[in-house]
Amino acid sequence: MNIGQLARQAGVPIDTVRYYERQHLLPTAQRSAGGYRVFSDSDLTRLLFIRRAKALGFTLEEIGELLALSDQRQQDVAKVRDTAVHRLEDIQQRIDELQRMHAALKQLVDACPGHGDNTACPILAALTRPRA
Repeated sequence: MNIGQLARQAGVPIDTVRYYERQHLLPTAQRSAGGYRVFSDSDLTRLLFIRRAKALGFTLEEIGELLALSDQRQQDVAKVRDTAVHRLEDIQQRIDELQRMHAALKQLVDACPGHGDNTACPILAALTRPRA
């Protein structure tokens, strides 16, 4: 299949396919006699793997490690699990931070009357107040 077909089947832009090639997440495509990239079903499987891993929050570096481990079928899955556990911890930290941000902003929104001049706005006051 050509690059457009691969991109369409994977649901990504063509530039994304090229980018993943440059990042060595996808192998360099074979070329047709006319010089066009030719991709296989295994390239599509790999591209879908990358998309799913990105959707789970893995970095491109981690995806590269997971792909390398996936390519070595006899490899122990402990490294795969460790990578996933690390990603899960990072996600939990982000969730905790978002919850703190949510609580702080909700407190400011609840305190804001939503009318009058901006000198009485607790949201603007909190944003302009010097840090202690």
